[in-house]
Amino acid sequence: MNAIEYAETIDADRHVETLLSLLSIDTQNPPGTTRESIDAIGERLGSLGIETERITVDPEKPNLLARIPGASDRTLLYQGHVDTVPFTAEEWAFDPLGDRDDDRIYGRGATDMKGAVASMLLAAEAFVRVDEVPPLSIAFLFVSDEEVAGDAGMPAVLEAGAIDAEACVVGETTSTDGRYSTTVADRGSIWLTLTATGEAAHGSRPMLGTNAINALCSALEALNRRLPARRFEFDPAVRAIIDESIDYYADTLGEAAARELFEGPTVNVGTIEGGEMVNSVPEHATARVDIRLSAGVDTPTILGDIRECLDQFEQIEITDVSWSIGTYEPIDGPIVSAISAAVETVVGEPIVRRSATGGGDVKALRNAGIETVEFGVGTDTAHAVDEYTTVAALIENTTVFVRLPWALANAWGVSSDKERSLSKS
Repeated sequence: MNAIEYAETIDADRHVETLLSLLSIDTQNPPGTTRESIDAIGERLGSLGIETERITVDPEKPNLLARIPGASDRTLLYQGHVDTVPFTAEEWAFDPLGDRDDDRIYGRGATDMKGAVASMLLAAEAFVRVDEVPPLSIAFLFVSDEEVAGDAGMPAVLEAGAIDAEACVVGETTSTDGRYSTTVADRGSIWLTLTATGEAAHGSRPMLGTNAINALCSALEALNRRLPARRFEFDPAVRAIIDESIDYYADTLGEAAARELFEGPTVNVGTIEGGEMVNSVPEHATARVDIRLSAGVDTPTILGDIRECLDQFEQIEITDVSWSIGTYEPIDGPIVSAISAAVETVVGEPIVRRSATGGGDVKALRNAGIETVEFGVGTDTAHAVDEYTTVAALIENTTVFVRLPWALANAWGVSSDKERSLSKS
C-alpha cells in the first residue's frame, strides 16, 4: 500500500475526530495562548515517530516544526496556524469548541484553519505508515499568532532561520461551494495615518477657526478620487493571474467590481477621530487609511503618488506609514502546476489560479525565497458565528495534501528511481 492508497482508507469518522480534538482546545487570539494545542500536535506527531522541534519567543505562543525525510533533499513544507479569532459563545447555536451535526463540523477555527491542520496531520500519518518513501522531504510548520499578525508566529520562525524548504502550501481556505481555487498571489498594502491640524474656535462662530475634520475629509476625498482611477500595466506573468482573478470574483462581485479590485488601487478609510465637543471647531483630526495594490505594482511609486496628492493640503501630514509589495508565483511555475494537478486529479475539474484580496503568512514565505501557494477546501464562514467545515472538505484536503509531493516531484523533474530503492523496513 502506498501513501495515496493509505489516505483513502482514512474514514470520515477519523477526520472528524481529528478536527474535534483540535477544536476542543481554546486558541482565541487575543490572548493567543496556543501552548496546549501545540503540545497536542507535537505528541501526535511524536507518536508517529516524526522528528519535531519548537521555535519559541513567547512560551504561550510556541511554533512547531516537523520533518519527514524523503528520497530527495528538496523539501515541501505544509504550513498552518492554530490560533483563531475570538468568539462569543452565547451567539452560537453550536459549541464553538467543537460540535458535529451530520456532515458539518462546527467550531471556531473549523475552516480557518484547524480543518486544514487536521488534514495535514492525517497526511503526515499516511506518509509514515506505509512502506514507501516520499519523493521529496516533507516538513510541517504549525504556527501561533497569525490572526493578529503577531511577532511570535511566522516572524519568529523566519528570524530563527528554521525553515529549510523550497516550496510550501499554506492551508488557508481557498475553495468553497464547489468552486476550487488556489491563491498564487497576494496584494501589496499601504497603511497611512493622516493628521489634520486646524484652529479651535467656538462652534457658534466657525468662521473664526479652521476645522480640522473638514480639512481631513477634503484630503480623503481627493485620495478616493485620484487613486482608484489609476489603472496598472502588468507584465504577462501577472496579467495571467489578474485575468483569472477577475473571472473568479466576477461571479460574486460582478465584473466591474472585480476589475476595480485588481486593476487599480483600492482605498478604505478605516477610522476617523477628531473633535472634543459638538459646539467647538476641532483643532485636530486623524484618519487611518488602508490602500491595497495587486502584485506586480511598485508600492513606493504609489506612495509617491499619494504624497503628491496630499501636498496640496497644507493642514494634512502623514504621521505614520507602513507598506508592503505584493508577491506572486507564476501560474506555470512548479508549485502552482503541482497543486493544480493534485486538485484536478481529486475533484475532476480545473482549478482557478487567483490572487488573494489581502495578504498573510504567504507573503513572508515568498519573500523568504520559498515558492508558496494557499490551498484548502472549506466554507465561507471564517470568523463568523457558527463557523463550520464539512466532512467532504476534510477528506478532499487530506487527499490533495497526500498527492502533492508526487505532483511537485514531477513538476520539478525529481527522479523517482532513488525513491523506489528506499523502502522502509
